[in-house]
Amino acid sequence: MGKVKIVTDSTADIPEDLQKELDITVVPLKVHFGEETYEDGVNLTADQFYIKLAETEAIPTTSQPTPHQFETEYRQLFEKMDKPDIISIHLSSKLSGTFQSAYIASQTLGDEVPVTVVDSKRASYAIGIIVVEVAALAKEGASKEECLERVNELLEDTSVFFMVDTLEYLEKNGRIGKASAVLGSLLKIKPILSLTKEGEVYPFEKVRGQKKAVNRIIQEFQDLYGRDDLHVGISHAQSESEAETLMNQMHEHFSIKKETITSIGPVIGTHVGPGTVSVSVTRLKNS
Repeated sequence: MGKVKIVTDSTADIPEDLQKELDITVVPLKVHFGEETYEDGVNLTADQFYIKLAETEAIPTTSQPTPHQFETEYRQLFEKMDKPDIISIHLSSKLSGTFQSAYIASQTLGDEVPVTVVDSKRASYAIGIIVVEVAALAKEGASKEECLERVNELLEDTSVFFMVDTLEYLEKNGRIGKASAVLGSLLKIKPILSLTKEGEVYPFEKVRGQKKAVNRIIQEFQDLYGRDDLHVGISHAQSESEAETLMNQMHEHFSIKKETITSIGPVIGTHVGPGTVSVSVTRLKNS
């Protein structure tokens, strides 16, 4: 058993088998449909969420875990695993209060239960790809210092692009204006979104049609990574066939040594809507 324990939250969209294989602890965010409250990935799966989303007119809301939830999780891990070093990696602080809740918990615990909290400045499997890489290192027995050094490398070297199928959810969540949403639908505009270095969503580019969007993303990744060995993760909202097709296209252009296809969970799905496909890429160690 390694000396380092990795914690993240449900917005990392890490497949359950990988969570178990790498012993990653996942703290769930919440999704609210009116008076009903669900824990992301616990009592509301991605498939169940998109069914409910299609059946309701209202857009659900989301909320982060409380500091008390994180504090409880950290204490349990510390006692159960014989005092490990805990590294807790979370959704961009520009998009959620999750990082802040985790940080408050870590400050409350202080030296009693040492926890290092990291703002990933990313969302969906762009968080997951970082968490998975560091958790694999921890499982091999790496020290806290070695794991944190790798975290910093990954924060510098992980890129993500989102293609949304409809602008409706971005508009309803206040990301774009109503006029832009209507115009985009009429012109079949495919907005490519990304995240700034600070972790805020921004429109990378707008193109007409899926094919042009994919080609533009591949071109950008070629400029960033060339032929280096990569870990590629594709997360999707009810678009598994599109995700698989895109992964095959990525294989045609890049040296992919690790790959993951996963579902966009309820919390991120609330904000981007069904049909969204996200591509996350990072360079492997010693590539």
